[in-house]
Amino acid sequence: MPGERIRLLVVDDSALMRKHLRQIFEAEGDIDLAFARNGREALEQAETFHPDVITLDVNMPELDGLSCLERLVASGCKARVVMVSSLTEAGAEVTLRALELGAVDFVPKPDGTVSLSIDRISGLLASKVRAAACARPRRVLGLRDRIRAQRHEVERRSMAGATGMAAMRAGISGLVLVGVSTGGPRTLEEILPELPATFPWPVVVAQHMPTSFTGVFARRMDSICALDVAEVDGALPLLPGRIYIGRGDADVVVQRRLNRLIVASVLPDDSLWHPSADRLVTSALEVMPAALLIGVLLTGMGNDGATAMTDLRRRGGHTVAEAESSAVVFGMPADLIRQGGAELVLPADAVARQLIAWSHQSR
Repeated sequence: MPGERIRLLVVDDSALMRKHLRQIFEAEGDIDLAFARNGREALEQAETFHPDVITLDVNMPELDGLSCLERLVASGCKARVVMVSSLTEAGAEVTLRALELGAVDFVPKPDGTVSLSIDRISGLLASKVRAAACARPRRVLGLRDRIRAQRHEVERRSMAGATGMAAMRAGISGLVLVGVSTGGPRTLEEILPELPATFPWPVVVAQHMPTSFTGVFARRMDSICALDVAEVDGALPLLPGRIYIGRGDADVVVQRRLNRLIVASVLPDDSLWHPSADRLVTSALEVMPAALLIGVLLTGMGNDGATAMTDLRRRGGHTVAEAESSAVVFGMPADLIRQGGAELVLPADAVARQLIAWSHQSR
């Protein structure tokens, strides 16, 4: 909603947090504010204030953030929800569940001295609220999706051993590089479980996330994907038919060591977002021919990955940009399209089929 005022409901049980958040958002100049101290007050405010965006604390008395979100979704509330979550494993589990329920994004809850911590993330808070105001919420996963996930899990457990050995003998015939940010967990849950256990290429994912979230997310994806999924913490051999999730707050790169391809977690560069999709793609181009690479740029604000994937396309590799019709935030894929680097523009539910088709062509 460029040029329009944003109606923001801030839900937090801490009076000090509400005070600091009021100062941050009032300084923006185009945000109308309302406040709630817990989930029950938030439900009442949602009916009367009609917010465009809700920032929702996870831990609150009377009605916690997750329970509040479930009721907001059930009531048909159209507001985009940004969760405010602690950077702990438990916080990550709750946040990923909230994203599955329909929240569009999350921000880290300040720890330590609130006044100092909130200043460090004030710019991030404002930018995420603005992105959420324009975001396209994804549908909540239903029964059909859960049955499909269970089917893939059975397939993975029955076939992974034999498939993995055959793939290791066959070697790497291609590599998929995925860049994704806001809205990514839900989008990846729609794409990666559709890759069969026989998919022959490795998939490396640069999902913008904090360190405490990516391990939890990798385990969650491993439970619903036919392929094995692992967080990249250190260096791992790049093996066919596996999915690698870059560790949060670091960068993930492809390297060649002792004539073997590996995927490694390295110190972040000076980019704004991490793991950096641009750095991932650039590193792969340094050690593999572009013709063996596929770049996939999915939902997210900003432009991370667009420049490197445009270079990949110009060198002869394949690229896919997520279509605006399915992207929660059409920033990163839009920039790839604008630069002329998108070979195909596809909705999220068509991406896996295209990856499978390209892998068959390579054979």
